[in-house]
Amino acid sequence: MLNDRSSILSLLTTRRSGRPRDMAGPGPSDSELRQMLEIAARTPDHGKLSPWRFVIVGPDQRDALADLFRTALADEEPEAPAAKIGKAVDLARSEAALVVILSTPTERHKVPVWEQQLSCGAAAMNLLWAAHAMGYVGGWVTGWQAYSPAVAEAFCGPGERIAGFLFIGQPGRELEERSREPLETVVRHWHGTDT
Repeated sequence: MLNDRSSILSLLTTRRSGRPRDMAGPGPSDSELRQMLEIAARTPDHGKLSPWRFVIVGPDQRDALADLFRTALADEEPEAPAAKIGKAVDLARSEAALVVILSTPTERHKVPVWEQQLSCGAAAMNLLWAAHAMGYVGGWVTGWQAYSPAVAEAFCGPGERIAGFLFIGQPGRELEERSREPLETVVRHWHGTDT
């Protein structure tokens, strides 16, 4: 349990994304995953709409997910190279735990859809933070699967869309620090309207 400032800052500065193909088992236990989801569900949410849903794809469903990806890819890209098909199947069968996060905005509400979508993204990020705090590595991927009508139909109800596939497991290799933009390129000071 983090209880001091330096531990929290260390947590915030050490999180890295992991690639599902580089993750190994075991993933979190059912109780650990539940705790992670409880943390993710504490995301700021204007209007108390909970504009997200978490769909757990258990280990016993990975072959079905691989079949879904294979069929969807064949329908959308009949000439897809074998390597792309293999990559989709391997993703579905990753040893890591898998949570599909759905954006589920309430239309025609006083809270704009954009704010609800931002809240969904924050819920996904909070799930990754929780995984990191519990000693796991997480990876948030989209790819063609997140935009596939066939895959969406298997996961989403009306008005919903896939925000991402979140994999949580053990790092199978050392995580790399990626290069980041210098802070000066992404931060500026506002000087009012007289600039």
